[in-house]
Amino acid sequence: MTLDISLKQFQVKIEQTQASRLSQVDFDNLAFGREFSDHMFICEYKDGQWQEPIIKPYGPLNLSPSLHSLHYGQAIFEGMKAYRDSKDSEKVFMFRPEENYKRFNHSAKRLAMPEVPQDLFINGIKELVKLDRNWIPRAEGNSLYVRPFMFASSEKIMATPAEEYLFVVITSPSASYYSGAVKLKVEQYYTRAAQGGTGNAKAAGNYAASFRPMQLAKEEGYMQLLWTDAKQHAFAEEVGTMNFFIRKGDVLYTPPTSDSILSGITRKSLIELIPSLGMEVVVEKISISELEEGIKNGEVTEIFGAGTAAVISPIETIGINGIDYTLPLDKDNSYWSKLKNALTSIQFGKTEDKFGWREQVI
Repeated sequence: MTLDISLKQFQVKIEQTQASRLSQVDFDNLAFGREFSDHMFICEYKDGQWQEPIIKPYGPLNLSPSLHSLHYGQAIFEGMKAYRDSKDSEKVFMFRPEENYKRFNHSAKRLAMPEVPQDLFINGIKELVKLDRNWIPRAEGNSLYVRPFMFASSEKIMATPAEEYLFVVITSPSASYYSGAVKLKVEQYYTRAAQGGTGNAKAAGNYAASFRPMQLAKEEGYMQLLWTDAKQHAFAEEVGTMNFFIRKGDVLYTPPTSDSILSGITRKSLIELIPSLGMEVVVEKISISELEEGIKNGEVTEIFGAGTAAVISPIETIGINGIDYTLPLDKDNSYWSKLKNALTSIQFGKTEDKFGWREQVI
């Protein structure tokens, strides 16, 4: 079946799959980012403008060996989620999609790529989610992970920006990114990003550069790294998949965003949410030496990460200068648990969205 749906100035052609793979998926045992829904959204940029988009069955892309992004790394992405409403499971919402749209285009500009029009980005994603609505998990806490990405599709091996690009969106029914508490190592040799670099863009190369240090950390028994500043390795920046928070006394602290720290949408939401729960949050640099001393003297009682995929994940063990420190996971009285409950209650429609963060798709 072929349908045409208007995206204001764009017309989206929809080619529906003739053989859904939905029945092949075990929704009771979902792994994060392993299963992919029936369709994908594609739009090409060439001749200086965006072409007409299409939603077609999920499958391989026809790519050339001289594909520009394979050689020079012009590639960016975003991470979003679609949620079933807890009171009416046939209703579907997304969480702050405009913020993802803004960050996507911030990344595009930083990598000399064309910006994606807002209607194409947000409405295109909505049409894809509507078409694959049956792929959205019904189990509590699960969601449909949405991955928009763009890469240089010109066929040339010249170290200049490409002329052609492909904007694609795929979706994946997913459970939690982490199944439990995280064991973290403070990285004080390798660098994720530096001032003036691409650390505040969701550039694919940022993640590729982190894989080798991550492998080394996993060999030591850690799950993730806490990246530190490139100049001194003296201040906390972010975890590989999350922004970084600590609780010191009754106050929460998180590092300020910069050229080397991604401006997380979950982080931004928590900073707005925390005061409404009667808590205090301070945005300031977190010294590794002061963090270690705070853990030793009991002043630092909680550490957690926050991100779209991970939501809010407690750090149970943190390795600093070769010493592992363990923090208590008092779920009933912890700030991380209260924040996770408050945030997910808004996302799934269990409580009123006083901030206007939810956007209905269906």
